[in-house]
Amino acid sequence: MHRTSTRLLCAAACALAFALLALPGCSGPEVERPEEPAYVSPYDWSGLAKENSRFTYSEGGKIRSLAGIDVSEHQGSIDWNAVASDDIDFAFVRIGNRGATEGSIYLDKHYEENMAGAAKAGIPLGVYFFSQAITPEEAEEEADFVLSALGGAELSFPVVYDHEPVSGIEGRADKLSRAERTENAVAFCERISAAGYEPMIYGNKRDIAWLDMSRLEGIDVWFAEYGVETPSGQFDFTIWQYASDGTVAGIATPVDMNILFIAEDQ
Repeated sequence: MHRTSTRLLCAAACALAFALLALPGCSGPEVERPEEPAYVSPYDWSGLAKENSRFTYSEGGKIRSLAGIDVSEHQGSIDWNAVASDDIDFAFVRIGNRGATEGSIYLDKHYEENMAGAAKAGIPLGVYFFSQAITPEEAEEEADFVLSALGGAELSFPVVYDHEPVSGIEGRADKLSRAERTENAVAFCERISAAGYEPMIYGNKRDIAWLDMSRLEGIDVWFAEYGVETPSGQFDFTIWQYASDGTVAGIATPVDMNILFIAEDQ
């Protein structure tokens, strides 16, 4: 309600300024545009705690977070029973990716193994696709690839659209405009949603800034930011990926670490 009122006042002020400028011999007063209200996080970061390199979040003395990881073929074969015993509550498995230069789509080499192993160990799952789509049609192609690979499998967590540049190379999608990146994200998410799965957007502050999030209203964000004690994203997010060098039993390589924040009504 406050934001709507601010916009109405701004519009009225602008209309008055133009009317005054239209009068002969009148330059009109300078009209300052009201600033947007400062972003306020839904979380009280005083409840964020770190122990043994892992974050937890509490409100009113009650833990309101889950610990998770995300993996791909780069982690090799994983002992998912050991992962489950190391207090990991959920996992995202990479289902596939599009090549950043040639544009071909690939199934992650360990996707089926990871899905089966994690499910057998009782770990709730989501999946993510690393996109390099340059058109909405390619984004829809990626979504269709994901849906085909899932084959109707039930997921406890969303299907994630991960579109970001690849370090060290000139990617096919690097020069897309904000509008083009947004159209691609919308196309992917709408296709996933139409199939009955919950979509999600992944990215760091730069990646999210490249999207018009008003076009993606209602879709949760998975925010990536490393090396900080408190996340600094000025937008709402439900998962924070806070490290890429985590250590988890059953995984021989460093692994991404995540914390999911549980809403009060859950």
